[in-house]
Amino acid sequence: MREFDQFKNKGESSDKKKNQFTIIKDDSTDGHGGYGVGSISLENMTPVIVDPNEDEAYVDMGALHARSKVEKRIKFITDREVVKNGLKYWIAWVTVDHQEGKPCYHGVAASEIVVDRSIKRGYKSMPEHVNHMDKSLKGRFVVDHLDEKSKKLLGGYLRDFKPELWENTAQELKDSLGVQ
Repeated sequence: MREFDQFKNKGESSDKKKNQFTIIKDDSTDGHGGYGVGSISLENMTPVIVDPNEDEAYVDMGALHARSKVEKRIKFITDREVVKNGLKYWIAWVTVDHQEGKPCYHGVAASEIVVDRSIKRGYKSMPEHVNHMDKSLKGRFVVDHLDEKSKKLLGGYLRDFKPELWENTAQELKDSLGVQ
């Protein structure tokens, strides 16, 4: 039987696998409190890219791992001044869940991205993105900081994408986005 290099025992018996941040689909712990505790599930979260420059909003699952169409081939930095000529985009972290037995948009939080393709640089605040993902998972709506055009694009997209979800969604989100 042929042995592949990655499966060979190289005498590294004392090295333990370090615990890292893990994203899992379902709760692997089943309440036992062992390995996997502290992991989060992004099963019900979908990133929606809002592009006010092209008047569109669309789902791009690559954004969960910073690999969306907008983010590809761009080096992100934390200095907004470097990309002052860039185009603004939003990633809306949309969580779907059930309330009162009906599916709805449970949480929506949008994070800003500025991209200047001419210099292949972009600005985004990773702590903001992580905090907004967390708020979306917890059922909060953080969309008041979007410009009016982006609010309308996001609201229209969510309403038209799944009308039954929109119907069951809290009035707070509908009012914040200005779409009924």
